[in-house]
Parts: sequence; structure tokens; C-alpha cells
Amino acid sequence: MDTRTETRPPKRQFLSAPFVQAMLAGHSALGIAFAALIYIVCVSGTVLVFLAELQRWEQPDGPVISAEVTPEFVADVLATVQVQARAEGAAHDIMLVGPTAHTPRFAAFYHDDDAGVDGDWLIDAEGLLAAPVEAPWAEFLAELHMELHLPRTWGLLLVGLTGVALLSSLISGILSHPRVFKDAFALRWGGSRRLQEADLHNRLGVWGLPFHVVVSLSGALLGLSTLIIGVLALAAYEGNSEKAFAAILGPMARADKSPAPLPDLASMIRQVQARSPQARFVSANIQNVGTAGQVVHLGMKTPGYLPMANMYFFDGAARPLGDGGLETGTVGQQILGALQPLHFGWFGGILVKLAYGALGLALTVIAYNGVTIWLIRRRDKGRPAERLERIWTALGWGQPLAFAVTAAVSLSGEEISLPAVYLATVGVAIAAAFAIRSVAAAGTALRLASAVSILGVVVLHAVSWAGQVTDPMAHFVNAALLLIAVVLALPVILRRRKPA
Repeated sequence: MDTRTETRPPKRQFLSAPFVQAMLAGHSALGIAFAALIYIVCVSGTVLVFLAELQRWEQPDGPVISAEVTPEFVADVLATVQVQARAEGAAHDIMLVGPTAHTPRFAAFYHDDDAGVDGDWLIDAEGLLAAPVEAPWAEFLAELHMELHLPRTWGLLLVGLTGVALLSSLISGILSHPRVFKDAFALRWGGSRRLQEADLHNRLGVWGLPFHVVVSLSGALLGLSTLIIGVLALAAYEGNSEKAFAAILGPMARADKSPAPLPDLASMIRQVQARSPQARFVSANIQNVGTAGQVVHLGMKTPGYLPMANMYFFDGAARPLGDGGLETGTVGQQILGALQPLHFGWFGGILVKLAYGALGLALTVIAYNGVTIWLIRRRDKGRPAERLERIWTALGWGQPLAFAVTAAVSLSGEEISLPAVYLATVGVAIAAAFAIRSVAAAGTALRLASAVSILGVVVLHAVSWAGQVTDPMAHFVNAALLLIAVVLALPVILRRRKPA
């Protein structure tokens, strides 16, 4: 009797072991090389999802316009703003940003680069200049995320490259873990810290993968936009960057500076609404205002489309010069219009923003604990890098601490450079991490310091604006900050109260 049993050949893996190892090595190298930048961009981007809410929190006595503005109201505001701009010698370019259902404020901006003068104002329901815009902390956060407070061109380029590195890390991370989708719900808690961190890293990466890809890809494209336009100029316009910019951003104002009447914004808005009755005013950018060469870029949003607004172009006599096609144009134009709302979550109200906040926090954790896993692995192999561990701990917990300290300085009204305060706070966090006895103790101390600082910001805001708050958003933001402080502090408090 033949007792031999049939043996099946081992199932062939879709990805070979050498390929997986190469991807893992590349994933680790890329993550380590860009670790700090990726983390800072992720954590600041998560906060920046709520930019409009933070601006209202910083200036809670600002006027709120809940009703939809009429075309005539917009035209009257332009006339009022031009009078103020002329009085300050800055009536070169004027931009109006109207209220929406999610940001019920009307703002006006004017500037003259040659004179070095600009002005930012909030408009009240009567169409008058109510108060200068005062949101330095929100502006600081925006510049940190988008430009890292570097010269604009270099900052955008570096952030764009960081987006490319993040996207590449996501792809190489998936390819280096063939079972990552199969093990999507495998969480090994209570054992090895390295395995616990690795499971958290992989699970958050899988659960939010579509979001992570969209955010990193759109961020890379937004950051590299100047470089992309430069390549477009060389390839399609024989190096003429002005034509390339005009093809993407619309026509620019002509050099004719002879005086002319203000453009009739009401007529332009009604022209757009005649074609698209549901379109609502979002913004108007008037270049070389009050001259024969002036050009108007009118932003109007039609419900049901992703872009924040489609741009319609007019000359000073209200003659149409075309539109940006961001809502119904070519595929490339629609992608261009979708980049910013997709990247920041500015397209679907507060529920979408909360989802973006949660997913952005997950991406921030992935960026942080990826390096943590690498450091733990080194320690397990007998090659600890304690200095790097202390620096990384300080950089991680130093961000919420630095955000809180810069917010407090901004609320105090002191004329101090917020980027300098930010760098000094991170520097202090690093020094503290080296002064405290262990890496774990340093992390705990900085975590508690962040919680206390955030609580202090809430108290400072309440005291500074006592009896002056007219915008209820301030109360919601303070409640959210209190919740964040509790979430940061509670695990540490419970761990200390736990009996040995």
C-alpha cells in the first residue's frame, strides 16, 4: 500500500522577499530622512483644517454676517474699501472675501507693493470697515504649514518635496508589508512595545490610506506648483512664465495706469448668475484698481461642485474675459480647483472638518511613531541612540507646547516674532529632554507641560475677551482646547494614581 501523501508546493507570494526587503529599507530611509519635516507639516496641517474657526476665535468680537450678500452690497463695499485704500496710499490691488455658511465674515484686503503699504479689514452688515483683521497666530500656523516660515519660493518647494516623501513612504510602506490589509484589525496590546507601536503604525496607515494618499499628493502638487508652472512655461510657452501663469491663473492687469471708474462688480455677479442661478459670491480680486488696465477675478461657487470657487474674468468695463473652468472645464482645470479643498477639507462643513482633523491626527501619529519604531528597534539590537530618542521625544511633544506658547504670546498682544517664540519653545523642550533623567520621564513631563499650556491659553483667552465675545465660535474652540488638554493630561494622571 502506497503510504505517500501528496504535498502541495508553497503558495507563491505576490511580492518576492527581496523586493519586500528593498521596499522596507527604502521606507525606513525615506522616513528617517524627512522625519522632522513630515511630522511638523502633518501636525500643523491637522490644526490648519480649522483655520477659519481659529481666526474667529482670535478675534471673537468681529462682525458676523449670516445672510447672503447681494451684488449691490459687494459693489458698495468695493467703493468703501477703495476710499480707505487711497487714504493710505495702497489702492493698487483690492481683494474682497465674502461670507459663507461656514465662515460668516466679510473681509477686505488691499496692498501696494511699490509703496509697501497694505490693509486688512473686517466688514460689518452695513458694508462699513468695522475693525482691522487681527489673527496673527492663525497666520503663523498657516505659514508654518505651507512655507515653514522660509522665503516663499523655497518654503513651498521644501513642503512640496516633503509631500512627495510622505506619498513615497506610504507607497513603500504598503509594498513592504504584504499582509498589511489582511492584518488590518490585528492589534497586539500589552506585549512588546515595538510590536504595539508597529501595529498602531500599520493599522492607522491602512484605515486612513485613501485620505493619506489624497492629502500627501495634493500637498505635493500645491507645494511644487511654482516648479510645475516653470516647467509648463518651458515646455508649452517657450519659457514665457507670464503666459504660463495666465493660462492657469487667468489674465493679468494691463500696464495702462490712466484713471478709470471702479469696475461694476454687481453687473459681473449678475452676469454669472444669469448663466448659473445658484452661483454665490465668494471673492473678488481687482488688479490695478481704478485704472484703464484693471482686471477683475470674480470667485463664484455653484453648489454641488468641489472647488471653493470658480474664477470668472472681466475687464474694467465688465466685459467677460473667460473663466477658470474649475467647476466644468477640462479634467486638468477641475483637478486644479479640487486640490486646496481636498487637501484641507474645506468643502463640506464642520463634519468633514472633524473627519479631516481625526484622520490628520492619525497621519501625525504615523509620522511620529514610525521613527519611534526605528529607535526601539535600534535599542533592541543593542545599538541605542539615546540622544536621538531625547530629541525626537522633545520634537514630538514640543509641537503642541510650542503652539500653545505662541498662542498665548499672540493673545497677550506683545509685539514678539511668533516664529522666534516657536523655535525658542522647541529649543527649550529639547534642553528639558536632555536634563530629565530618562526619555520616558521627559516625554511625560513635556506632555503635561503641553496640557497645562493649552489650559492656560483657554484661561488667558477667557480673561482677555471677558464681556466682549460676540461670535459664539470662540466658546466652541475654547471647549475643544479644554478637551485636548484633558486628553493629553488624563493618561498621565491615571498612570500615576494606579497602585504599584
